[in-house]
Amino acid sequence: MQKNAQAAEQNDGTAHLVREMAAAASTEGTPRTDCESLAMRLRRGDRTAAEELVSCYYERIYLFMRAIGHDRQISEDLTQETFLRVWYHIGQLRDGKALNGWLFRIAGNVSRLHWRRHKDADATGPEGPDTPLGGPNGLEGASGQENLMRLRGAVARLPHKLRQAVVLHYMEQLTISEAADAAGVRQGTLKSRLNRGLEALRKQMGEQ
Repeated sequence: MQKNAQAAEQNDGTAHLVREMAAAASTEGTPRTDCESLAMRLRRGDRTAAEELVSCYYERIYLFMRAIGHDRQISEDLTQETFLRVWYHIGQLRDGKALNGWLFRIAGNVSRLHWRRHKDADATGPEGPDTPLGGPNGLEGASGQENLMRLRGAVARLPHKLRQAVVLHYMEQLTISEAADAAGVRQGTLKSRLNRGLEALRKQMGEQ
């Protein structure tokens, strides 16, 4: 019992560090939107709504692709493919509150199809940050930058399924339900992957 409590406490600390990494890599002032209203406008074919969707989500989808192991060029291509699929399937979006999870489910499907077509391709390691590092999140300064880069490398070395779960839930801040939907698995499976991913990250960070 005590061992389980200690493991949970250690994983909580690792999860907090992953969230801080996500905050450090995010763009300050990224616009948020009323998903319910936006979904309704998208279904009506409102071009302004389509532009707003790209403005709000393009960078998030791109960084998701980068974080789960695609290189810069492929991430750009897959992000564009994601939005093409969004336009094509927009009629399937019924609940505006589900917009966030729905977008990442499509992005996850696009990524999975790419891996299936390129089975021999290896996931890329970190090629350097795509966004500025640091900021008012506890990771500023030389030691914070070093921890951030170590954690980036540790996330990149996770097996794909564990990395995807960690990125979706802790970095993209999707709910367990949304993350499981995006990954195409049951919620219990997603939770198991999160626990294993955080444990692997904790061990990697402790060994370095």
